[in-house]
Amino acid sequence: MALTLFRGIQTRPLLPYSYAFSARKHVIFCSMQSTQAETSMRTKQQAPSNFTETARAKAVEKVLKDYEAIIGIETHVQLATTTKAFCSCAYSYGSQPNSCVCPVCMGLPGALPVLNSKVIKCAVMLGLALNCELSLSSKFDRKQYFYPDLPKGYQISQFDVPIATNGFIDVDLPLEFGGGHRRFGITRVHMEEDAGKLLHTGSGSYSQVDLNRAGVPLIEIVSEPDMRTGIEAAEYAAELQRVVRYLGVSNGNMQEGSLRCDVNVSIRPIGQLEFGTKVEIKNLNSFSAMSRAIDFEIARQAELYNQGQADEIVQETRLWEEGGQKTVTMRKKEGLADYRYFPEPDLPEVVLTEEYVNGIRDSLPELPEMKRRRYEEMGLTMQDVLFLANDVNVAEFFDATIAKVPDIKLAANWIMGDIAAYMKNEKLSINEIKLSPQELSELIASIKSGTISGKIGKEILLELMEKGGTVKGLIEEKDLVQIVDPVEIEKIIDKVIANNPKQLEQYRGGKTKLQGFFAGQVMKESKGKANPGLVNKILIEKLNAKS
Repeated sequence: MALTLFRGIQTRPLLPYSYAFSARKHVIFCSMQSTQAETSMRTKQQAPSNFTETARAKAVEKVLKDYEAIIGIETHVQLATTTKAFCSCAYSYGSQPNSCVCPVCMGLPGALPVLNSKVIKCAVMLGLALNCELSLSSKFDRKQYFYPDLPKGYQISQFDVPIATNGFIDVDLPLEFGGGHRRFGITRVHMEEDAGKLLHTGSGSYSQVDLNRAGVPLIEIVSEPDMRTGIEAAEYAAELQRVVRYLGVSNGNMQEGSLRCDVNVSIRPIGQLEFGTKVEIKNLNSFSAMSRAIDFEIARQAELYNQGQADEIVQETRLWEEGGQKTVTMRKKEGLADYRYFPEPDLPEVVLTEEYVNGIRDSLPELPEMKRRRYEEMGLTMQDVLFLANDVNVAEFFDATIAKVPDIKLAANWIMGDIAAYMKNEKLSINEIKLSPQELSELIASIKSGTISGKIGKEILLELMEKGGTVKGLIEEKDLVQIVDPVEIEKIIDKVIANNPKQLEQYRGGKTKLQGFFAGQVMKESKGKANPGLVNKILIEKLNAKS
């Protein structure tokens, strides 16, 4: 039996023969007519709900005193590979419909898939990052179902032998939601291909099929039903997003469909061991929407329980309506047997070597959980830790800054304060501003050494973020060196006091708060360059001196 090596990946063909084919680019335009029954099913509305945003939070809090919510999440991560999973087509989000297709991803007769080895590498990286047990021997299966955006009539996936199982992920909840540490189990991680996309028309009479996304590689991550609230579920999904971004296997953008989460929710009375009937929720385009959708669904199911209508909770797929802030029925959930899985005959078994796995393990970057623990050991508060580790680019910027100047807290304050505010106002990422970590280090060092004041530092920081440059260059160009000569500062104070005799008289008459006025005038006269500590010391002596 032939063996093919993918840089340490061995593939064993299930059949003793192989095929070759020539792929050419094709452009197709497909449409499907919607039947009246389909339209009716998709637009079917449930009984209107009276839950508002504020009422929902209170309702859920009350519900959880009598019921326990059981929540699990299936997450699809679109991999950032150059080409698709089983063909050489490139994929770019936003491309013209059906411009990134070939006979393989269009499902044309006789076209055979060829596995992209980078998909294996990404899957192994994710499996290791999620603390999973890797299957050194795994296989692909055909998941069969009919839908217009699935050209082959089946999806290549993994069924009974996924590439990774039995893992976990650690999450730190935000302080505003009570804080604390949670560990959520990972049932499995497996590889599969994406389907195409339906483009619905305004009239609703037909839909167009775009197959650009067909064959794009996905990693599906299935959690254990360990979450109990909408907040926990949203934080679990946010941590997965951080992990894939730290690893560089995906951009994790929910708005582009690179990270898609389907949530399974059920409730059961407190103390009951048997799970309730689960409902799947789709169309969750943000972590906030996920939290709100779960809260709504918990309250909806509890309301049915309380009314003695628990049997009306059926296994189904529901859509989250952002406008109505509610879930509505989409379709009855298919059972597992409906997919008629069987091994994919056109793809070989995937066999990983220990050497290959160890090589990937040794190359893994510092992951969000490890980074948070390291920041904690540095003495940063949990609020600082969560902010800095949330974005891999911010974390790298912070690490590069403190490598040059060891004042950890001051560096964190600058990044979380002035720099974060500027990025928010200008709608920029930290990689898009002109400031470099080296210059932030130089700025902090200049303030600590007394070369410039904190006020001047803020002015320099703004210019560095907007236009770039160097701290030393701006200090010299604008003559911003801090005045630390007591004699020179005393002259400025004498001038200010002489110019404000009325305020001096009031100060000496008991209005000591006017000290702030004099300090402000001194800083204004010195154009912000006078050392604040020396100013206050000399100013107090002068103001309290007997005339």
